Amino acid sequence: MAFLRSTSFSSDAWSVSQLTQYIRELFEIDYRLQDVEVSGEISNFTRARSGHLYFTLKDDKAQLKCVMWRSAAERIRFQPQDGDAVVVNGRISVYEASGVYQLYAEQMSPLGQGDLAAAFEALKAKLSDEGLFDAEFKKPIPQFPRKIGIVTSADAAALRDIINVLRRRYPLVSVLIAPTLVQGADAPPQIVRALRWLDGRTDIDTIILARGGGSMEDLWAFNDEGVARAIFAAQHPIISGVGHEVDFTIADFVADLRAPTPSAAAELAVPDVSELRPYFHTIQQQMKNLVLEQIGQYRWQVQVLKRSLNHLSPRVGIAGNRQRLDGWQSRLERAMQRRLDQSSHRLNVLHAQLTAVSPKATLERGYAIVRRDDGRIVRSSAAVQPGDALTIQVHDGQFGVVVDGKK
Repeated sequence: MAFLRSTSFSSDAWSVSQLTQYIRELFEIDYRLQDVEVSGEISNFTRARSGHLYFTLKDDKAQLKCVMWRSAAERIRFQPQDGDAVVVNGRISVYEASGVYQLYAEQMSPLGQGDLAAAFEALKAKLSDEGLFDAEFKKPIPQFPRKIGIVTSADAAALRDIINVLRRRYPLVSVLIAPTLVQGADAPPQIVRALRWLDGRTDIDTIILARGGGSMEDLWAFNDEGVARAIFAAQHPIISGVGHEVDFTIADFVADLRAPTPSAAAELAVPDVSELRPYFHTIQQQMKNLVLEQIGQYRWQVQVLKRSLNHLSPRVGIAGNRQRLDGWQSRLERAMQRRLDQSSHRLNVLHAQLTAVSPKATLERGYAIVRRDDGRIVRSSAAVQPGDALTIQVHDGQFGVVVDGKK
């Protein structure tokens, strides 16, 4: 500590930061180091969470630290890793915090291969290893779609070809177009948005992803990893019709069905209505036979139910009750007749008995009934006096008399 207290810095000495800054400025004023292309082997490769790349380029005699910012890393068409021989373009400068010079990379391509071809093969291998090309994930194409979504350029000849084919082959289908760029650096995100928009709808049956022919650079938007993953994640089946028959893109491998051209994609998306007539005739006949068979079965069921209904119908009980009622009525009538006969016989007997003791019968035998004028019957001669008016009743009438005397 005593040594530190007694030591003072010379006014002519450079500070570390001053010297480092001066060295950085020397690098930056040398135009040859501001656009340098370096080849070497990658080691200590790291991709930070921020998306920046950190790695070292080396050969058998030296090594060079490198950094590639995320904006540049997103333009790489392949997946770099340790051991890759690459060519890197960028500028040399000093990282003052650690006092080392390093290459700030702007571009990177595999050494000894074309940039696009190598990037294509690298991405193809990566996605294949992840299973994005596997047949088990391929969705079936609907046989009779009602609405088809199309992702392509709005003014492209490919779109006109697709619509013409759809109208000719299957005019029943409707079309929903999601226009997008199909070429250039801005095309992949637009394609992804168009795919997601169509895939989010519930009225779409099939999606066609299409573009006309061109060079590998022209078709590169369909080799984008984001586009490939959007195709794989889609819920609706996707038909890829990009380029010509000899052209293959990553989108072709991920899609549920690959068509060699946009027109072929339209042909694969819909049936040919002219070829469907025999099929529809067969279906119609099958439906007719099925309906007739169902009608026959229903008729038999109706008959069974009708018999069951007749057996359980109230009519059966009513008919039985009606018959029993008729029986009871007959029995009642016979019983009443017997009672009437018995009563009539008894009445005749009583009538005969009554007739036998009836005063009328007595009168018929010559007897008469004598009444006073007040209606009382005269039972004794003492009950009358001479001059009394009396009424004499005989069996066939009555007449009046006057008592002229008594005996």
